[in-house]
Amino acid sequence: MGGTANAAGCIKGAAVGAVAGHVAGRHSVVGAVGGCVVGRHMAKKKARQQKEAADQAAKAQAAQARPVQPAAQPAPAR
Repeated sequence: MGGTANAAGCIKGAAVGAVAGHVAGRHSVVGAVGGCVVGRHMAKKKARQQKEAADQAAKAQAAQARPVQPAAQPAPAR
């Protein structure tokens, strides 16, 4: 999944960066490169957050599935 996130982030970022660079004054290539770098960073960050959320959900589900042990009873007094 890492390759997909990087490619998608780069493509989206490059497109936005190219437009921004063009509007800023004929800096489309520079904007595309910068947008690609930022897009990859954002895509990796989003993928990491999704993985952490999935891990937390799995831990919560496992905790609920675990049977509850009854409390130990003290030995009867003689």
